[in-house]
Amino acid sequence: MGLPLEGVRILAVEHYGAGPFGSMHLADLGADIIKIENKSVGGDSARHVAPYLLGENDSQFFQSMNRNKRSMTLDLKSPEGRNIFEKLVAIADGVTSNLRGDQPEKLKLTYKDLSKFNKKIVCAHISAYGRSGPRVNWPGYDYLMQGETGFMYLTGEPDGPPSRMGLSIVDWTTGLTNMLGLVSSILSAKETGVGRDIDVSLFDTALFQTSYTSIWYLNESHKTERTPRSAHPVLVPSQLFKAKDGWLYVMAMTEKFWKIIIDKTGSQKISEDPKFLDFKSRLENRDELTEVLDRVFQEKTVSEWMEIFAGKIPIGPVYDLDQALDNPFVKDRGMIQSFSHPDKEKLRTLSNPILVDGDRLPVRRAPKLGEHSDEILEDIGYSKQEIELLKKNKII
Repeated sequence: MGLPLEGVRILAVEHYGAGPFGSMHLADLGADIIKIENKSVGGDSARHVAPYLLGENDSQFFQSMNRNKRSMTLDLKSPEGRNIFEKLVAIADGVTSNLRGDQPEKLKLTYKDLSKFNKKIVCAHISAYGRSGPRVNWPGYDYLMQGETGFMYLTGEPDGPPSRMGLSIVDWTTGLTNMLGLVSSILSAKETGVGRDIDVSLFDTALFQTSYTSIWYLNESHKTERTPRSAHPVLVPSQLFKAKDGWLYVMAMTEKFWKIIIDKTGSQKISEDPKFLDFKSRLENRDELTEVLDRVFQEKTVSEWMEIFAGKIPIGPVYDLDQALDNPFVKDRGMIQSFSHPDKEKLRTLSNPILVDGDRLPVRRAPKLGEHSDEILEDIGYSKQEIELLKKNKII
């Protein structure tokens, strides 16, 4: 069988992070993702992110989010460019964009604008703060959302400043949320013959991820605070501990796991202390328990503890990114693939986490700017002479 989304065509007016990261998952799964790029500015801004550039209008940053796609340069603001775009809409299943909230209306990328060319088209929009409301024309980025929705306040040590997560987690989850809405709506459109608009914002997605901490506050006025050692807010011990040569994250999420920790470390006296008898008492005495368990875990190295507890309790080493990628388990999982690139003989990249029938999804490099413009135009009936004229007039 082919890949799950073969035959699905998406036009992507996307740039930088959230949009491309989300649509890459659909491309990996076999969808034909056509990136619509503005040649006059060098295409997607991600193409120019240093330090690791790859020839003209390309970078490793861009490659990390745009593999398996096709690129078409097109001036959407010109009458000729708009006409080409509308012809593509007629044979597409969806249009996705990540723009400032007021831009889809101005660029006529909404269902109201595009349904006249294809009743089944689904228009999925990512914006910073939504396409309605008082911030519709505000620019916004991941880090701002981490600040305003509580992520930063809940991250870091209690006596330190608020900290952002080290990765662009709001961008990635917003992109994936958008793709879920897009694919779900395409399925519906195939049944009903009618498409729709889908809207996802960075702000809403970030706030939604506060999850149980929000429901505690909304219903019980419980304010979740930052915890020492990146600990779970209520389950103890579930946090960082010092080993002889590094850090471990240990998660005793059940009493069963707590008993295994006691047995395997030979620390029966700890379990007999009334201050550590159950979850409630351990939460009340978290700081003291941390000191006690630090002394225990510092007796052995990270690798020694991993061998002792392997598969018996939830436990993991705390690696820097180098160690994380060089971890033999990454190779065991097949999480690194390679592809050839015109400006680099071998480019290594991470595999999509989705396995289909037990296999990793295939990978090919992200496209050069406008690499597929000619073939896409030929597919919708343009002759070579007409294509050359479009290039001369800077439409593509």
